[in-house]
Amino acid sequence: MKGSLMGLAMAGTAALALAAGGAKASATIESKSGSQAHGSVHFEELSSGGVKVHVHMEHATPGKHGLHIHEKGDCSDAEAKNAGGHFNPGSMEHAGPMDAKRHAGDLGNIEIKADGSGDLDITSDMLTVKPGPNSVVGKAVVFHEKEDDLKTQPTGNAGGRYGCGVVK
Repeated sequence: MKGSLMGLAMAGTAALALAAGGAKASATIESKSGSQAHGSVHFEELSSGGVKVHVHMEHATPGKHGLHIHEKGDCSDAEAKNAGGHFNPGSMEHAGPMDAKRHAGDLGNIEIKADGSGDLDITSDMLTVKPGPNSVVGKAVVFHEKEDDLKTQPTGNAGGRYGCGVVK
């Protein structure tokens, strides 16, 4: 009985910790459309609300590249077209990651250095890791060919899909 109560107490503590934040997910971005770009994305739900996103890319073309969460967790196509359009549960217009009205999947641009690597850290108030309509789990993260202009509808004119990974 004492062991059962201890187990319940520990399970309850773990559930409270998860409810307060800390849910995590990640994706491995694989090269698409003939590019060599690949990387990783980590999502962490914050106890204060929102999701912290960290992206690391390697072997990419230097410059700015659009980065988006796409609606379907399917990167099986050689050009990542199976990932569908931008993740947009609120039916908003495409915009920048700091605009109040935007796709939930609008992460903006990642700057790739001369050595082909780049990192992006951003916190989004429109995403969750836990189950729900704004959850990133089961969606795809797409690294694009060009810079997102943050205004052209519905894609930001970011070009081809040079990398794709499913969030798990």
